[in-house]
Amino acid sequence: MIKAALLFSGVLGVAWMPAIAIAGSETDSLQRAIQIAIDQDPWLTGSASIETALENEAIASAQLPDPQISLKAGNLPVDTFDLNQEGMTQFSVGISQKFPRGDSLALAKQQKQRLAAQQPMLRQDREARVEATVSQLWLEATRAQLSISRIERDRSLFEQLADVAEVSYASAFGMTRQDDVVRAQLELTRLEDRLTDLRQQQEAVERQLSEWLGSEAIMPVVADFPGLELEEPKLFTAVERPNRQAWYERVRYHPAVLAVDKSIDAMEIGVDAARQQYKPEWGVSAQYGYREDDPMGGRRSDLFSVGVAFDLPVFTENRQDKNVAAAASRHEAVRYERETLVRELIAQLETNWVKLARLDERLTLYTQRLLPELSEQAEASLNAYNNDDGDFPEAVRARIDETNASVELIGLKAQRLKVISDINYLLSQGTSSR
Repeated sequence: MIKAALLFSGVLGVAWMPAIAIAGSETDSLQRAIQIAIDQDPWLTGSASIETALENEAIASAQLPDPQISLKAGNLPVDTFDLNQEGMTQFSVGISQKFPRGDSLALAKQQKQRLAAQQPMLRQDREARVEATVSQLWLEATRAQLSISRIERDRSLFEQLADVAEVSYASAFGMTRQDDVVRAQLELTRLEDRLTDLRQQQEAVERQLSEWLGSEAIMPVVADFPGLELEEPKLFTAVERPNRQAWYERVRYHPAVLAVDKSIDAMEIGVDAARQQYKPEWGVSAQYGYREDDPMGGRRSDLFSVGVAFDLPVFTENRQDKNVAAAASRHEAVRYERETLVRELIAQLETNWVKLARLDERLTLYTQRLLPELSEQAEASLNAYNNDDGDFPEAVRARIDETNASVELIGLKAQRLKVISDINYLLSQGTSSR
């Protein structure tokens, strides 16, 4: 019988080595993809426009209302419309100016400035989210690509094994049976189906990447996963999980939390602005009236008027009181929003802490025990079949188990890097220039 072992020499006889290694080129490709996604993100441009608008509104809101000019012809006699018939007839020009209540102008400016200061925090959070999203998609596409490469490498070996079984069966030499030939062909068909499914997954992820990368969405051929590292490895390599206070100290400076802090400041100023409604609104006015000479030629004096006006906010129960209560409720609502966000971030960090620890355990199990044992089993099953002392389906199954475990290892490595990407987003720190 033609020995199948000859066809597998140099494959099963070599000790198993990890299929994935950290390579700088893959990391550089991912970083370029992330930068392209950030540069092309229209949301960031829109946020910058909102910030500019709020800054301009802050300046505008601190200005006094425009003064009002009035022109009037008063007390005209309707029988003759003679301008000098009556002493009260006059042409007048007046000017008036209103002064808003209390410190409402300054507070309105401060509130707009706080809302404008929120936008840089939101952009930092968006950039961190884009980095995490693109990394996740990139890792998923890399997983599919590396899995395809691993299965295609084994497919040629299964094709050779199928040829050997067919030749052995045709020559009626050895223990090869017809169902062995059928089994070999069946496993090849299953491999083809699996490759088709993986290619579909890869193409789907690349289409998702097109949302962020546009024409750059097609990934280059990679040999390894990108080298993603934890931003805070000490927190995740400790034997004991950090307590909630330690997690809080890390997430309190997250850009999303800082953005809510700015919103809280703005709502607090809104409460102070609502309290200004208890103060009166002032207005001053001045008017100059010109009068014609009397019918006898006598000169009439021109007239000048000046006045001050203010309102009296005395019925406050259904207006000022309610406005202050509404502003206080909005302030409280945003504070609870911050607490909810902090809880979510801490919960996600704790979840990822557990995920990372368990994935590290599984990776150690795969690399140190499972894959070497499967490799030994595949070699032993093939040797037994070559010596007419083993079962052909068992030899094929052992080889398939090794292939499946190798693909699962690729998936575990991808999962671990995804968790690291999530953690790095959760630990991202915001900076404020204000």
